[in-house]
Amino acid sequence: MRDYYNEHDPAPLYKRQLSHGFESYINNTVQSIKRHSIINYKICYREEEDKELVEPLMYSIRRHFQEKRAQKEAEFEKFKRRSYMLLFVSLGIVMACQGLVPLLLHVDHRIHSGISNSLDVFSWVILWRPIDKLIFSWNPYLKEISVFDKLATADVLILTNDE
Repeated sequence: MRDYYNEHDPAPLYKRQLSHGFESYINNTVQSIKRHSIINYKICYREEEDKELVEPLMYSIRRHFQEKRAQKEAEFEKFKRRSYMLLFVSLGIVMACQGLVPLLLHVDHRIHSGISNSLDVFSWVILWRPIDKLIFSWNPYLKEISVFDKLATADVLILTNDE
């Protein structure tokens, strides 16, 4: 069971970081789970001495994925904050452009319709990216947060070598 931990971490066993290989194994295992899937850990030990290491291992796994979840939630909040800020700045630019052109040019000028059409296209272009990000890019964050939450709160099934 000691192969599951980072061998260079001097912390007590229950506070140690997970090894990169073990973390990769868990992440590859849960990569294709669905939204309502249930995750369980099955831990098998060979000797009676290893039974004492099961609880520190589960504590380390849960703590690790709670930290990953907190990191992903912070990333998601940053993503939302930046996306909304970009949307509001874009809306401000569009409103300024759409409000100033009618004031500067009279409807009688032929150039007014060309500039007005150009501003309409510019408005769509400048608003496209923030709207696209807010509509379509939030789901991967929520999926990862959900998976990390499931990994942090999964049930444990302890098996002996006989089972």
